[in-house]
Amino acid sequence: MLIEFSVENFMSFREEARLSLVASASKEHEDTHLVRSDLRGEESRLLRSAVIYGANAAGKSNFLIALGLMREMVVKSNQEIEVLPVEPFRFDPGCAGKPTILEIIFVVDQVRYQYGFAATEQRIVKEWLFAWPRGRPQTWFTRDKETWKLGSKLSGDKDVWRRATRANALFLSTAAALNSAQLMPIYQWFQNAFRAFPAGGFSNSFSIKCCHSDQKSEILNFMNTADIAISDIKIIEKDITPDMLPDTMSQELKEDFIRSQAGKWQEISTIHDTGYWPPSKLEFGAESLGTQRLFSLSGPWIDTLKNGYVLAIDELHDSLHPNLLRFLIDLFHDPNKNTNSAQLIFTTHDTSILNQEVFRRDQVWLCERNVRQESTLTPLTDFRPRKRHENLEKAYLSGRYGAVPVLQ
Repeated sequence: MLIEFSVENFMSFREEARLSLVASASKEHEDTHLVRSDLRGEESRLLRSAVIYGANAAGKSNFLIALGLMREMVVKSNQEIEVLPVEPFRFDPGCAGKPTILEIIFVVDQVRYQYGFAATEQRIVKEWLFAWPRGRPQTWFTRDKETWKLGSKLSGDKDVWRRATRANALFLSTAAALNSAQLMPIYQWFQNAFRAFPAGGFSNSFSIKCCHSDQKSEILNFMNTADIAISDIKIIEKDITPDMLPDTMSQELKEDFIRSQAGKWQEISTIHDTGYWPPSKLEFGAESLGTQRLFSLSGPWIDTLKNGYVLAIDELHDSLHPNLLRFLIDLFHDPNKNTNSAQLIFTTHDTSILNQEVFRRDQVWLCERNVRQESTLTPLTDFRPRKRHENLEKAYLSGRYGAVPVLQ
């Protein structure tokens, strides 16, 4: 489970921006929107979801990119990467030589961890990991350029892992690759349980994979629960040949595409039982954009809810009817469907869901860009909206909370 995430000196974020999923003391939707977890010595009240609103170019997408960047660097850091994929704040020349800082507080196996690093394109400047296995903090390791502190509570071949860690690699990733039993569950949380997708970042591949397994019935049930009348999904795997691709593509691009798809093409068609015989068959491209979007979401959505993962997605509303958007969100707020405390973080422009029936006030965040082109992230609770009585959508669109475009 995710508790907090922060980013500093990255893309449009010059100063630290911090998103917290720690619930306030409010009793709003207490039985549905909260996760209560006994963290080995401390009780927690965490939110099942958070939504970020803001004008275009305010920085919402950049915040989710930062989430994905942290995961990518942890998972891939033990590989040979010449240039680290950090991008300091562009509009202040003084930020160019300074590191990007990412930090996350999360829960694995009922233990709270605080992990972060500061990185330039060339090296990891700092890295740290603290743990609360019994409610009291332990320093597992800290790293400040060439100065290391490997805590006594971290077991294993610590000096071997330290010597094996390149200047532009993370110690966490290196130690996990070298079979640190203690750090491996943390690495695997980043690898498997923490997922961040940019706008349009979902392909059909995961849902297709589910349809090739015994999860196909779950995909169909998901689609039909959302009122998408599909009785079956047929998927045929074909070999890709260059002549199947557009003539406008160069031979080199065709070869790259075929290689990226492992030489196979998944042809999807949907079956609709309309009462006529035989049932109607449609090529997937003939379905509405909303149906295509929902299919691409169905596999990751089911998998996230089933396994208690953290899912972050940009522009969730894209091509979806407001009722479908609420359907997806409500699945995370339903304790009977979300039995393993999965969490959802997303951005949207759809204000039809911005009300106190759908969200607690502490679940809503506002992203805004100031005159210096710096993005800021502010919780709605800073504006103290009245419980139950304030119309959040109307107040937001009127500019009471900021984070809306100022039209000239």
